[in-house]
Amino acid sequence: MSDQSNVRQVADLLWNAAESGQPITPVRELLAEGGVDAAYAAQEINTERGLAAGRRLVGRKIGLTSVAVQKQLGVDQPDYGMLFADMAMPDGLDIPFSRLMQPKAEAEVAFVLGRDLDSEQPTVAEVFRAIDYAVAAIEIVGSRVANWDIKILDTIADNASSGLYVLGNTPVRLDGLDLRTCGMVMEVKGEPVSTGAGAACLGHPLNAALWLARVMARVGRPLKAGDTVLSGALGPMVAINPGDVFEARIEGLGSVRAVFSKE
Repeated sequence: MSDQSNVRQVADLLWNAAESGQPITPVRELLAEGGVDAAYAAQEINTERGLAAGRRLVGRKIGLTSVAVQKQLGVDQPDYGMLFADMAMPDGLDIPFSRLMQPKAEAEVAFVLGRDLDSEQPTVAEVFRAIDYAVAAIEIVGSRVANWDIKILDTIADNASSGLYVLGNTPVRLDGLDLRTCGMVMEVKGEPVSTGAGAACLGHPLNAALWLARVMARVGRPLKAGDTVLSGALGPMVAINPGDVFEARIEGLGSVRAVFSKE
């Protein structure tokens, strides 16, 4: 099969897995010839499918912001996926567990933009000015690949292993906020399950946002005013079970809760 045919096959397999709720075997061998570019091409096919079906693009997520995880997967940069409006869940309200596939939670700093970022070479200062506010977030990652048996090509094609996300209700301006040293603790039913700090995210969450802004402008999907950016995990991700209640607290940004139904 041609590389283009393989890309289409991978997109179809992942789309059908999401629709059916049945995970599939890894797709990386089908993408090996085209590499990362082919994986993003498969992701783009399903992004267009989603838009054609009436889904609304509201932001991006950044993955692989931990240097240790990058080394584990043999890459030297993060990856990205799309955020759609139907992926946003309210803080503290029940999330139907049946909507999730192999879910795990990670605590992150989210940015909401007040200005477009359409330059291919924005500076840190320009990214800083474009951010309207930051907020604590819990990303609920998931995988359409069985048993999370993923490498870099699998996760990119699978929209960076995206699922749902929850934003906290305490928007904070960046003025005077030290996101590099901010501590994070995530608890389940009052017990700490993940800890970290802003420095775990490419050294600083703004570094991740800068990387994303440059890449998205280059690929023709620049970040726009109003977009949400999930900047990357501040600590290890944690498996989610039915009935779990996750609460993440990030220094300077308050807290956010993700509540999961029992079925």
